[in-house]
Amino acid sequence: MTQSGVAFGTSGARGLVSAMTDRVCYGYTQGFLLYLAGLGEFAPGTQVALAGDLRPSTPRILAACAEAVRDLGAEPVFCGYVPTPALALHAFAEGIPSLMVTGSHIPADRNGIKFYRPAGEVLKDDEAGMKEQAVTLPDGKFTDEGMLAVPAPLPEPVDVETAYLARYRDFFGADALAGLRIGVYQHSAVGRDIVTRIVEALGAEAVPLGRADSFIPVDTEAVRPEDIALAKAWAAEQPLDAIVSTDGDSDRPLLADHTGTWLRGDVLGVLCARALGADRVVTPVSSNTVLERSGSFAHTLRTRIGSPYVIAAMNQARADGGTRVCGYEANGGFLLGDAIAKDGATLTALPTRDAVLPMLAVIHAARPGTLTDLLATLPPRVTYSDRLQDFPVEHSKALIAMLTAGDDAAQKARAEALFGPIAGPIATIDRTDGFRMTFTGGAVIHLRPSGNAPELRCYTEADSEAEATALNRAALALLLERRPWETTGAPAGA
Repeated sequence: MTQSGVAFGTSGARGLVSAMTDRVCYGYTQGFLLYLAGLGEFAPGTQVALAGDLRPSTPRILAACAEAVRDLGAEPVFCGYVPTPALALHAFAEGIPSLMVTGSHIPADRNGIKFYRPAGEVLKDDEAGMKEQAVTLPDGKFTDEGMLAVPAPLPEPVDVETAYLARYRDFFGADALAGLRIGVYQHSAVGRDIVTRIVEALGAEAVPLGRADSFIPVDTEAVRPEDIALAKAWAAEQPLDAIVSTDGDSDRPLLADHTGTWLRGDVLGVLCARALGADRVVTPVSSNTVLERSGSFAHTLRTRIGSPYVIAAMNQARADGGTRVCGYEANGGFLLGDAIAKDGATLTALPTRDAVLPMLAVIHAARPGTLTDLLATLPPRVTYSDRLQDFPVEHSKALIAMLTAGDDAAQKARAEALFGPIAGPIATIDRTDGFRMTFTGGAVIHLRPSGNAPELRCYTEADSEAEATALNRAALALLLERRPWETTGAPAGA
């Protein structure tokens, strides 16, 4: 890990494709399986499910992972190029380990591996256990460049999509979306075809849109301006009740209303949790405070950013007596901790990010009205996120270190000196993950280094989209102008 620079991020191992050599991916896979062996969850003869997204480097990395499985005396089961939650659903049902080769929403020059134990995601404690494993790399297995000397083909894929489709058709019903016309923005998402089939299986007319031949890094949390424009144009060109899409590995949703306006993922999460009748809801600190302001849930809990933290808190919520526990992230990925029974049908638990459930649940909940009508039932509160790309990790660390130096009073004074001119006095500071400032006027600015890319994330929240967007742009512009990460801890402007 140290030599390659491929490290654990918020969800699995991520790195540059050039650093993710076959040797590195082989080592990660064996470290994962050897860790599971110590837990009694893996042994020679065990099946290990593998799948991947559509970025160019994925087939090679999958082959290296499959080779590591074989060399431990186990059987790689290739599930094809399918959504991460479809792989997880299959592996959980079979009670076998699995891994997904995906870089999610990040550019194609990067990739990653997401690991699953037989009953759930690898959490942060598990990552620590994986790091302790001693992995043997066989002599002659790899070239000097770290690539397999004799790569073997992947096995023939097994079908996991049929069960994934049935999960939603059987719960919502074959006519749940009857009469609706739904656009499916396909781009390069691995789930672009199965999502289209699911929409049709629930009775809607699916309209494929924007299919791409090369990989497009669609980020559901920081939607690209071109994707905003595309949705508006499609909605203006033809009658559509909604537009659905996902990120690269199809575990994070994008949902637009009939006007082509994308819903924020954290608002989508609230609407989905409400539609499912959740009693305890877990979400990261960066999500919209409409969760609490809506008054829809008996218990809510905030965590650090990343599905492993959300899942750990969901597990605790279930232990504390929750019977309809769910979680969601600001990117829209929805995690279902308990089976949900409704109208004689049962939706099984799936405690990993899923893109399809929140989109279907919210479109269905809006009937016979529109998504716009459903949104109007929530308090007016809007989040916006953007990022400084190609922002060195050292700069992010220096910025957070500068902001968090000293006691609470010193931090507040320093942050107010920097951000006061654009947001006013600070009411509270939250250091759960990054540096989150709530101002006396109600606005929020939250700065956080990305866990899987050289980026600085900026989340803002206000009572209107215009305010949240303007505040975000002002905060990022101020950072670039003042460059506070270059200070030695003195208050900005001092």
